[in-house]
Amino acid sequence: MKIGNVEVEETFAEAFPMYASRILITARDKEWCLTAARAATGFASSITMSPAEAGIERLLSESETPDGRPGVLIHIYQRSVPEVQMQVLARIGQCVLTCATTAVFDGLPDVKRKIGMGKAVAKFGDGFEKKEKIYGRNMWRVPVMEGEFLIEDKVGIVKGVAGGNIIILAESHDAGLEAAMKAVEAAGSKARDIVLPFPGGIVRSGSKVGSLKYPKFIATTNHLLCPTLREKVKDTLIPPGVRSVFEIVINGLNVDAVKLATGHAILAAASVDGVVKITSANYGGRLGPYKIYTHEAVKMAKGEPV
Repeated sequence: MKIGNVEVEETFAEAFPMYASRILITARDKEWCLTAARAATGFASSITMSPAEAGIERLLSESETPDGRPGVLIHIYQRSVPEVQMQVLARIGQCVLTCATTAVFDGLPDVKRKIGMGKAVAKFGDGFEKKEKIYGRNMWRVPVMEGEFLIEDKVGIVKGVAGGNIIILAESHDAGLEAAMKAVEAAGSKARDIVLPFPGGIVRSGSKVGSLKYPKFIATTNHLLCPTLREKVKDTLIPPGVRSVFEIVINGLNVDAVKLATGHAILAAASVDGVVKITSANYGGRLGPYKIYTHEAVKMAKGEPV
């Protein structure tokens, strides 16, 4: 498949299931929303070594939040329900409770499956906390030195999708980075229910499963896609002229959300001069059951039948 002069390989990203929570943080203004969200989603790029995968979905206006203040949606992903709950409690308790002016709400209010959040965090109030119906939700009032921290009692949880991806091969570092940045912007602005968990949404160090040399390592550099190794690796995937490769990783609350974001990311990246090829990483079915096909994703982004 060609988009302009860019080859888009007809392949698939191999994604896998993870449990996901979606948290709504509100604050006095957008800056404090983002301060809390960035802190709460830190050290959460890849489950390979991070304690969770997490990211910022989008900002919300005052008309979209229960308390009429600016808001931001974040996602937190883990392999099991107890692990998600632990990460939600730790990140909300340490990074949002402590952040000026914030309040916390369930970002999946219509989901039936819930995990506890507010009661545990509210115990910081040392017995002075109080549960009340506020904004039509079960909330906890927690006294803090600033005044009061409001947190919803429970938060929804779904079986989400992690590991959707595209790989951008470019003639230069500048072209590759520009394409990756445009892909991130398009995925985040034109799709909902997704996050890009790596720094700035971009991965410079794409990995493969396992290691050629170190048996105990569960992931190591994707040597087949390292431009500096093109002359050293006989089965390299780096075409002549490619000098830089970037990966975009996409997690979402459902497969269609990840597929739509993938399609928009591909279209945006392909618009940049100097991009040679766009593909996706898969591991022959060893990693996960979800297949995000590049050609289907592009059709979905264009509004064409899949």
